[in-house]
Amino acid sequence: MSHTTGKSGFQQGRGALSNPECRYAEHSRASYDDGWYPEEEIPALKTTLLVDATRSIISHNDSPDVPFSQSINPYRGCEHGCVYCFARPTHAYLGMSPGLDFETKILTKPNAAQLLEQELSKPGYRCQTIALGTNTDPYQPAERRQRITRSILAVLQRFQHPLAIVTKSALVERDIDILAAMAQQRLVQVMVSVTSLDRRLTRLLEPRAAAPQRRLQTIERLNAAGIPTGVLLAPIIPALNEPEIETILKACAQAGARSAGYVLLRLPLEVGALFEAWLAQHYPLKASHILSQVRAMHGGKLYDASFATRMTGTGSYADMLHRRFNLATQRLGYQRRDAAVTALNCGAFSPPNRQGTLF
Repeated sequence: MSHTTGKSGFQQGRGALSNPECRYAEHSRASYDDGWYPEEEIPALKTTLLVDATRSIISHNDSPDVPFSQSINPYRGCEHGCVYCFARPTHAYLGMSPGLDFETKILTKPNAAQLLEQELSKPGYRCQTIALGTNTDPYQPAERRQRITRSILAVLQRFQHPLAIVTKSALVERDIDILAAMAQQRLVQVMVSVTSLDRRLTRLLEPRAAAPQRRLQTIERLNAAGIPTGVLLAPIIPALNEPEIETILKACAQAGARSAGYVLLRLPLEVGALFEAWLAQHYPLKASHILSQVRAMHGGKLYDASFATRMTGTGSYADMLHRRFNLATQRLGYQRRDAAVTALNCGAFSPPNRQGTLF
């Protein structure tokens, strides 16, 4: 499948500035203005929901960088439009662009709950915390009507199965009834992703995600309901949101956040070029310095996928960020994110359909 590269230009409510070819495409096309006709106005892009005909729902990983080995992604692609999203390249596996396609062509998994129940009921299944929101947000706008994430929560609650959620959406508050009940059995932990407290910056970085002050309110409401909730600073971008590390942690602590974690900016494959174009458009005077610091933390490259360092970087700048984060979290009384996840209760797991024999 071939996609035409769109004209570079800022579209209100979208993160990527273009729709680069899928890297697996056999042919490539590009727009070219020869000056004969006036440039046409680019029409606003609408979101299209497609059905993902997957036959399994739980993904497995052996990464030492994350405190879980199982995850579920109810959606592929994400309408939040975060320009930095490391999951963008996965859309190329579908024959689509990691650019605007990723945030406008969303694949849904309407049978996720049924598949999950089947997998959890298998005799050989071993209970380990399942993470929601590892690639794309489980509470992105499509969830309001699709309610796939809520159906997954209902299954996990019935099986008394622990889960960890990462989201930047206030929609998670809709499911407080399920999450609060699970929290009473130590079955859930929520991390709210807070990138910046600057509304202008977040509108550009994460155009369809909740405003930062709304995310603080979500942290407050979840914790008030007895749901252990923390903050994830992700991604930390040098010289852009990096100066806010301490400010964000303080504001989230005041909202009741109990645990904290962070992830450095990750720019695999097509994400690097998309982010560079975004910087040139919105922060041209800072672009060179930001990219220089990113390369300094990845051995001179925009991204290094090596385990143990891909999320934290290496070098003096990365070490400085790590020290700042640790000092601030210690001062504010935060628990580490990985400790909060590993403390979840796997012993309560009880498949309702798994019965012993009488003879």
